[in-house]
Amino acid sequence: MDALDLARWQFAITTVYHFLFVPITIGMSLIVAIFHSAWVRTHNEQWLRLTKFFGKLFMINFALGLVTGIVQEFQFGMNWSDYSRFVGDIFGAPLAFEALLAFFLESTFLGIWIFGWGRIPEKLHASTMWLTHIGTVLSAYFILAANSFMQNPVGFKFNPATGRAEMDDFLAVLVNKVQLVTFPHVITGAYMTGGAVVLGVALWLWMKHDGTADAPMYRSAVKLGSVFTVIASLLVIVTGDIQGKIMTEVQPMKMAAAEALYETEQNAGFSIFTIGSLDGSKEVFSIKVPGLLSFLATGSFGNEVKGITELEAAAKELPAKVEAQYGPEVAKLATAESYTPNIPISYWTFRLMMGLGFLGTLFGIMSWLAARKERAPQGALWRQIAIWTPLLPVFAMAFGWIFTEMGRQPWVVNGLMTTATGVSPSVSAAEVFISMIVYTLVYAVLAVIEIKLFLTYVRRGAEPFQAPGDPKDTHEDAPLQFAY
Repeated sequence: MDALDLARWQFAITTVYHFLFVPITIGMSLIVAIFHSAWVRTHNEQWLRLTKFFGKLFMINFALGLVTGIVQEFQFGMNWSDYSRFVGDIFGAPLAFEALLAFFLESTFLGIWIFGWGRIPEKLHASTMWLTHIGTVLSAYFILAANSFMQNPVGFKFNPATGRAEMDDFLAVLVNKVQLVTFPHVITGAYMTGGAVVLGVALWLWMKHDGTADAPMYRSAVKLGSVFTVIASLLVIVTGDIQGKIMTEVQPMKMAAAEALYETEQNAGFSIFTIGSLDGSKEVFSIKVPGLLSFLATGSFGNEVKGITELEAAAKELPAKVEAQYGPEVAKLATAESYTPNIPISYWTFRLMMGLGFLGTLFGIMSWLAARKERAPQGALWRQIAIWTPLLPVFAMAFGWIFTEMGRQPWVVNGLMTTATGVSPSVSAAEVFISMIVYTLVYAVLAVIEIKLFLTYVRRGAEPFQAPGDPKDTHEDAPLQFAY
């Protein structure tokens, strides 16, 4: 493999690994804030115990997400310097806002939340977790704005003197039509993920402590987690449907690849299963639901959906249009041998995203029904549900992002710059390979630490009730103590 292939593999490994933690962080921060607010409102000890218990799990996840996220910034300079040179003026702006505004907001108030027990008024203390959650949502918004520019470049002009695309409308980048549908889809997916983590952990502990004094507390957490999971999953379906229509408008090739639709069709059917030729150039066999793809793509069962063959032919004319608009230098960046993404990966990751999400919804409904009874469900099936419920939405979102990025290929900036032209020209394949191996090994070690810490605290369960101290009784010069 050359430097381009290795750079893509490295970015895929580090990005997918980092994103495993992101939706859990966003979703759990909201649920911990709800638990904490319930404690302040009712002073029912179960809510404080759940707050501190799930707060520990949230902080473990937050720490690993922070460490793995740092690498993402470095890679744009290490392996993708030509991309950074060409569109860094636009792409870097929302990332700077994420770091300087959103991340500082969430990290600062998370620190206050961690060390604030018994030191600040309880209502103010509870509000710090809400502010932490707002920070995570803002982080997601700015990062998704940067990614949405790659899917649908807006708010820029090309400067022939510098040979760079330069931002001329920051607001257009922030309210990009792709951003406005991607953000709610990702956030509701994160809420589903956070709810599923709380549901799975609480369900396991409820079954373990069934018949004890702690059982009602874990049952309450199962109820909240299941409701969170189911409601969020319904919102994921709605926002995903809207996103699919915008995707068809902006990136018709991605929709065609997601369905392995080779020929343009009126009343296009949704493919349940498709077998293509070995070179991925045509369909051999498929099972379809008539008209469903047309509805998902356009909102009408009878509308036309363009196929891969027609879209590939149209894409061949794109460099000439880019040259007429921006000049020959940019036209070179938009030239590729093929404009068709990897069909098998696009096709199956799209289905894995949906299938795992629907299965997570089913488990959420089953758990909600089970939580209506006093006694915890038992048996091998329920143990498997407790184990897999937290993992299903995490993997569904990971496959969704693989589809989003792979379905955009060969573009790194859709319609403007191919991935092949964005790689660093001075970085050798050996250098990328070495850094990829190092990062992968480091991430493997971090994965072992994460899983061990997470499972250790899950096995321990919620700590016995201990009321927070009164801020009036705490001396202002007393040293800060880590409450966990």
